[in-house]
Amino acid sequence: MGCFPCCKSEAESSSSNASAGKISKGRRTFKSLASVMSHKTGSSRQRRIDAEIRKYGSAKNDVKVFTYAQLAEATNNYNSDCLVGEGGFGNVYKGFLKSVDQTVAVKVLNREGAQGTREFFAEILMLSMVQHPNLVKLVGYCAEDQHRILVYEFMSNGSLENHLLDIGADKEPMDWKNRMKIAEGAARGLEYLHNGADPAIIYRDFKSSNILLDENFNPKLSDFGLAKIGPKEGEEHVATRVMGTFGYCAPEYAASGQLSTKSDIYSFGVVLLEIITGRRVFDTARGTEEQNLIDWAQPLFKDRTKFTLMADPLLKGQFPVKGLFQALAVAAMCLQEEPDTRPYMDDVVTALAHLAVHRVEEKDIAGESVICAGHVESFRAISSAGSGRT
Repeated sequence: MGCFPCCKSEAESSSSNASAGKISKGRRTFKSLASVMSHKTGSSRQRRIDAEIRKYGSAKNDVKVFTYAQLAEATNNYNSDCLVGEGGFGNVYKGFLKSVDQTVAVKVLNREGAQGTREFFAEILMLSMVQHPNLVKLVGYCAEDQHRILVYEFMSNGSLENHLLDIGADKEPMDWKNRMKIAEGAARGLEYLHNGADPAIIYRDFKSSNILLDENFNPKLSDFGLAKIGPKEGEEHVATRVMGTFGYCAPEYAASGQLSTKSDIYSFGVVLLEIITGRRVFDTARGTEEQNLIDWAQPLFKDRTKFTLMADPLLKGQFPVKGLFQALAVAAMCLQEEPDTRPYMDDVVTALAHLAVHRVEEKDIAGESVICAGHVESFRAISSAGSGRT
């Protein structure tokens, strides 16, 4: 889950800092608040967190404070047998907390890891204030001494990346129905952040490894350390340092640091294309012309006779051709170069909701070698969904 600048620019201009330091109705950013809280200790830190949540709005989750000893007990002293994930940020352990009678994921952050203290407190603030079925729930945290630990609800099926891009020979590939179900659920989570949260939130790190799956493959967005408050009233974007994951950043954001909800929508388009094709956004194991997913897909978007060639070969033709065309239409819309031409997330949710519940009839199945040139009307119909607004 490591994050890094996705363009050469590291520094913000003074004007960018001034703009980024303000949010809707003149409030400060999560990052600036987190910076202040990182210097607090013990109960004073907890009181400050509570106070800052009230400034933004109201807490929607009962986020608990745990001691290091409680979490050590829950994970059998951070036993390697409980380890379920690791990366530049630190380690994730499966544990059971008796105090809340719940199986949890315990994310122990490296002190010098990719997710720093500011991001740690930003995530606590963020997840305290949002609540949605497609957002992972923060159970609590530990900030005792120098420890930085986040405790989430446990998602038993890991990440979308595990099931889509890291699939082993002994695993069954994800079928079309589950792919569309996950795409729709992830879209609903993102739509809530943009339109349902108050203030509106730009996720800024939408990618397949940040979409976690429960026992029924319901998706939930995770890792909110890079999330930003949306622009002030009357403004279209916030100016900020470019952070994110290579390949998922919208071009205008990577080039100028201008961040908006449309930046998230581009990232969603990348992930939707991964879901459809089974390809990574950047894969050095492929030939030069196919290493970059977006570069590979763009010419194919222009030739509808090749749409079925974009489907994941692991599906073995077991997908509805019309549904494939519609899903590719949504992805192509989200990946438009100009932000204003991309759809809004509620339009994306509407389109994907139809695909997620569509019953696949035998006559709809593509078959293993079919190349279809039809259904262009579905492409045009969905392509017009995002054009009703300016």
